[in-house]
Order: sequence, then C-alpha cells, then structure tokens
Amino acid sequence: METFPVAGYCHPKFHKIETIFSEAIKSGHELGASVAIEHEGEMVVNLFGGHKDEKREKVWEQNTWVNVFSVTKAVTATCIAKLIEEGKLDCNEKVTTYWPEYGNNGKEDTKVSDFLCHRAGMFGFSEGIPITNWTKFEHFSEALEKQKPIREPGSSQGYHALTYGWLVGEIIKRIDGRSVGQYFEEEIAAPFGIDFKIGLTPDDFSNCADMIMLERDDDAQVFPLEKIKYIPSFLLPRQLKNMKNAIIGGDFYWAFQSIAQGAGLTGVNDPEWRCAEIPSANGHGSAEGLAKLYGILSSGGSRNNKKIISPQTLDLVTTQISNGPDTVLMGGDVAFGLGYMLYNQTARVEESPKHTKGYFGHAGIGGAVAYGDKNKKLGFAFVCNKEHKIRELYKTSNQISKALHALI
Repeated sequence: METFPVAGYCHPKFHKIETIFSEAIKSGHELGASVAIEHEGEMVVNLFGGHKDEKREKVWEQNTWVNVFSVTKAVTATCIAKLIEEGKLDCNEKVTTYWPEYGNNGKEDTKVSDFLCHRAGMFGFSEGIPITNWTKFEHFSEALEKQKPIREPGSSQGYHALTYGWLVGEIIKRIDGRSVGQYFEEEIAAPFGIDFKIGLTPDDFSNCADMIMLERDDDAQVFPLEKIKYIPSFLLPRQLKNMKNAIIGGDFYWAFQSIAQGAGLTGVNDPEWRCAEIPSANGHGSAEGLAKLYGILSSGGSRNNKKIISPQTLDLVTTQISNGPDTVLMGGDVAFGLGYMLYNQTARVEESPKHTKGYFGHAGIGGAVAYGDKNKKLGFAFVCNKEHKIRELYKTSNQISKALHALI
C-alpha cells in the first residue's frame, strides 16, 4: 500500500507519540491525519502524514484543514465563554431573555445552560430536517424556534448532535449581532493566529482534505442492541438498564434523523456544507490550530498580552452540570459543562475518547479529538479524514493520549 511518510516536528521526549502516529499512517489505518500537542506554551509535537483524498493523489501538509464535526461544539462553547467573560451572557437565564421568540410550545422556561449541556429536549426536528440548504442558518433556527420540545426541557440529557449549532449559534447572534463563524474569526482566531474556521470560503477548499465517510445505516448500528429491550430491567446493571431505556425511548433516531430525499442538503465534501456555518458540526481546521487554542485556554487564557478568557471563567464553563444518562447516546454517562465534554471517571466504553482529570474538549464522529488539560497546561488535537467503525473510531487518538499522559 502506497503511503506518505510522516513529517513535521516532535520533541525527543515525545518520540513514542511519533512512533504511534507513524504506524497509524504507514499501516493505512489512517488515510491522512495530523496530531499537535502544546505543553506549557510550547508546541512539542506537530506531525502530519498521509493523503487528503481517497485516491492518494494529494499529500497531507502541515496546514491541511479537515472537517472535525462535533469538535466544533467546543469551539462554539469558547465563544460562549468569552461572552460570559465580558458580562454579556448569563447561562442561568432563560433563553427568552436573549431570544424572546423561542418561548412557546413548552419551551418558555428553557435555560441557556440547557442548550449547552444538551438538556433542552430539542435534539431533532419534529417536522423533519428543513427542506433547504445548509447555508440557510435561519431556516434551521426558525424551525427549532417554533416546534415543541421532544422531551421536557431540563428533565433529561439527550445529545443535540446537529441542533446544538443552531440553538447556541442563535444565542450568540442575538447577543453580539455576528454569526458564530464571524465572531470566532474576529475575536479569537485572527488575534491569536488559530488555524480554524466555522464557514469556509471557496478560496479555502484547495487546502481541505476530503472526508471519507462510512455509509450511514443507523438502523444497523442500533438493531444489534435491540435485544436488550426484552431483558427484565432487574437483571441488568445500571449502565445496561440506561441503554435499554434509551433504545426504547428512540431518541437516537431523532438526533440522527435521516435527511429526506429532495431536502436539498448536500454531503460533507460539497461547497454548500463547507461554506455553511453549522456551529455543531462543520468547523474546519488543523491539529496545530486546535492544539494552540486549547493550549492558550489551559495556560491561563491569555497570550502576548491578549486574553480569550480568565482562569476563573474557564473553571465556570468546565464545571460539570450534566452527566447523563444520555438518552441519545445509548444511556451513556457523558459529562458536560457549558458546551464542553468533560472528564468522567465512570466512563468505561472502550470506543470512547479517553479523558483525564482536568480534561475539557470534544470529540467528533469522523475520529477527530481536541482537548485541553488545565492541570497540565496542555492543548491536544488529533484530526483525520477517514471515519472508522465505532470500535476503532478513536483508536489512534486514544493510543496517543495514553502515551502522552504517561510522559507528562
């Protein structure tokens, strides 16, 4: 199998990480990928290798961007954190304080924090995904504004896989006037030199890797688990009981509902998706850019006399406010602060990203993982362009993270 050798920089102390990453590329497990690690303000690892396309004609370079899917949620959460820092947003307030039209059909008492920790009960579209195109942000936010919640707001945690972006994005737009993509670019990316965007321009496309996605068959993923419905609950341990309840509830299908034929929505490598601003799912960037963002946040929130947020605000937004059981993610104990996934000592699912105490960040369905560790002043990012089946989805990033935390 033709491969492209790994390039970039790795501090000698972290040679084990270079070995793991190189094997992932050379074996063909990863088509193309990059990993970057910032520790105590220094970029100690910045490696890249493989190819940007399935035909292996375009070499992955240091500044190659790729769609990182739900890793985008935590980048959006950083925008929220900055608004909190500036005194413009109180997440304990009702959504209607900032978005009055949202207060209807049983959503009147929804808090902003419910959006951010996936407790708003709005993890799908009750009338199906709008027949429109991805660039029409307002079509999605208005549909959510009008509908009834699927679950009572605040009553349970159900991962808002796509809808998080339009809900949280609308809050940012109502407060600041700018879209999430524009806010992040002007307030964080440009001032701090962070290689990441939510909403590309056509000029960015040549720098992007193509995502090679698995064929979507949500029924096939869930069906093997359906048998658990017939096992009496008293025979099941707590986590399997939560899984049973989640499968019976069917929230997974709402959150990952199929796109209706003729809806006008395109695939993740198409210009329409790339140019849209979907603050839950279509951020594009490099591992270096994400590692730098988390490195700054984990090291006090400031650099070169410019500040994103204070350590106090970071502590606030990374305080756990929900921990499942998540009715969308098969009853899993997934912990959230204000938009960030957090370390969870009870998580034991092998295919999940491995977290450590002090961790805050997010993972994406394509295999990307980016996080900070405020205890170790660490910024980490692994990005790739080949989606794997669930059992191997985070194989490379988990191996690297395990080696990293054995070294620092």
